[in-house]
Formats: sequence, structure tokens, C-alpha cells
Amino acid sequence: MTTFDDREKAYEAKFALDQDQEFKAMARRNKLLGLWAAEKMELSPDSAEQYAQAVVRADFEQPGDEDVFRKVAGDFKGAGLTVSEGEIRSKMDELASFARDQIRAGE
Repeated sequence: MTTFDDREKAYEAKFALDQDQEFKAMARRNKLLGLWAAEKMELSPDSAEQYAQAVVRADFEQPGDEDVFRKVAGDFKGAGLTVSEGEIRSKMDELASFARDQIRAGE
């Protein structure tokens, strides 16, 4: 095996690890977003946990974050709450950064 082959395998392994960590971070972000939204909607602790899991599942509808955004925004509207698009997206960004830090730290 050449040095080039070794380097290629190392890059592939790093890419796979980065993708795995990003997937875990986005799942964690979605759960945290669900818990934040549940708190705003004043759900019970059991209902909040179920809602957070529903937000995580919503991310599998299509690539990207729009499916998660639509779920949370729609649920706020259905609950009669006025939460701006900017506030939801800002919270998504904040929680994504927080979740990535947790995943990198091994939490």
C-alpha cells in the first residue's frame, strides 16, 4: 500500500466520522428544539418528550431543515402562539451549535 492509499483511507474515515457526528448533532438539535417549543406551548413533561421525538422524526421527511421548521412553526400556529420565523430559525442555529459542541465533547 502506498502513502497515497493510506492518506485516501484516512480522509474517507474522517469524512465518515464527520458525517456521523453531524447526523447525531442534528438529531440532538431537533430534540432540543422540540423541548424548547414544548415549553413555549406549556406541554406537560411527558408530552414534551413525545413532542421532541416527533420533531426529530419530522427531519426525515425531506433533506434539509425546512421540514423541522415547518413542523415547529405549524405547531406554534396551531397552539395559537405567535413566534416569528426569525426566532425559530435563530433558535435552530443556536441549538445546532450547542449540539455540535456536545457531540464533539462526547456527551
